[in-house]
Amino acid sequence: MSGKVSAAQRPQFAKMLSQIRDGETLVVTKLDRLGRDAQDIGATIKALAARRIEVIVLQMGKLDLTGAAGKHMLAAVAEMERDLRVERTQSDLARAKAEGKTLGRPTSTTEEQRAWMARQQQAVESISALARTFGISRARVMRVVKPTAIIQ
Repeated sequence: MSGKVSAAQRPQFAKMLSQIRDGETLVVTKLDRLGRDAQDIGATIKALAARRIEVIVLQMGKLDLTGAAGKHMLAAVAEMERDLRVERTQSDLARAKAEGKTLGRPTSTTEEQRAWMARQQQAVESISALARTFGISRARVMRVVKPTAIIQ
């Protein structure tokens, strides 16, 4: 399931919410099982608290996540998760670069095509004609031939 889907919209989580009774206790292994981000987790905990369902997160021990201390704990955990996500992303990017992988979107033209476009543009072929020839946007052609090369 995509990380963009809130916890309550996930089929198995929604099924669990429909089966758990008011006043029961919900035990989860990690805080991230309650939602995709701090806002989603907070909404889930509020909904559970409204039903008097106690939440125990084994990773954090038994805490009252509905009180002020719990809200501060959620904010701190959310900030830590953001920092860890950034660190993992940066290390993955560094590893990919070290392995020689090309990052970013693939180019729509080859080096030879770009050189040919620059020569053709200097020979007074229009930007629109070049864009049609290669099936790319005028903006892309403009980036290839560079504004300094355009003489009109």
